[in-house]
Amino acid sequence: MSNKPSKKKVVVSTTSKDSDRSPATARTRSSSTASTQREFTFNRDTYIWMGVGFALVLIGMMLMSGGHMPSADVWEEDIIYSFRRTVLAPIVILAGLVVEVYAIFKK
Repeated sequence: MSNKPSKKKVVVSTTSKDSDRSPATARTRSSSTASTQREFTFNRDTYIWMGVGFALVLIGMMLMSGGHMPSADVWEEDIIYSFRRTVLAPIVILAGLVVEVYAIFKK
């Protein structure tokens, strides 16, 4: 006689009963139903406020850009140090940052 192990047949059932389910399956189903009931940190209004703040920061950056000298031989202070670049643009950028902080803390 040989000492080979005998092969056993395994029967797999295709019908499922609630009592036959493993605990892992039960955990997966309960966590999926819990995720649909979860409340998000930010809602639609918060994202709108954040978009407005981001747009204000971008507008401020655009106000600050540009303004090259028409001639390399001539220096014009009014082009570089204009009201738009030194006062208006920083105020618009700071307003955008304030709106961002408001959007984050609003609830």
